[in-house]
Amino acid sequence: MIMLELTEKMDKAIEALEKRFTTVRAGRANPSSLDGIMVEYYGSMTPLKQLATISVPEARQLLIKPFDKSCLSAIEKAILASNLGYNPGNDGETIRIVIPELTEERRRELAKQVKAMAEDAKVTVRNLRREGIEDVEKLELPEDQEKGMEKDIQDMVNEYNKKIEALTKEKEQELLTV
Repeated sequence: MIMLELTEKMDKAIEALEKRFTTVRAGRANPSSLDGIMVEYYGSMTPLKQLATISVPEARQLLIKPFDKSCLSAIEKAILASNLGYNPGNDGETIRIVIPELTEERRRELAKQVKAMAEDAKVTVRNLRREGIEDVEKLELPEDQEKGMEKDIQDMVNEYNKKIEALTKEKEQELLTV
């Protein structure tokens, strides 16, 4: 039971890391890079993806087509305020964003961000290990059985840390490849 819960929670930690990695852009157009953008629409903050369709017509271009054309300027302002480094072009019907080529310095900054995200995921996994071991101790099992479960938990932690490392290496490779 404890192992099942731990596996589930660690899978969620990996999933969260993968989701965070999608927000780090690698010089290619990715609609998920706009996921966090909130637009003021009729007095309330609304996620951009609820106001428009976001497509990728070319490798380094995003096309935003709002359902209601009256919110074009609000979307444009929100993108500029988002600090993503995007420069939206408004043609009266759609907004085009050409993704700028990443500089070497910016690539290295993004690689550092990726490492920090990975470290956060590892901390989460370690905290889950601690919780799992505490849960095992509460069961008051015979010492050898308790040690066996603790070893199983540690093996699981090692496995998830390897997954985190692999994901991090893959993302860094994507970032540093021109």
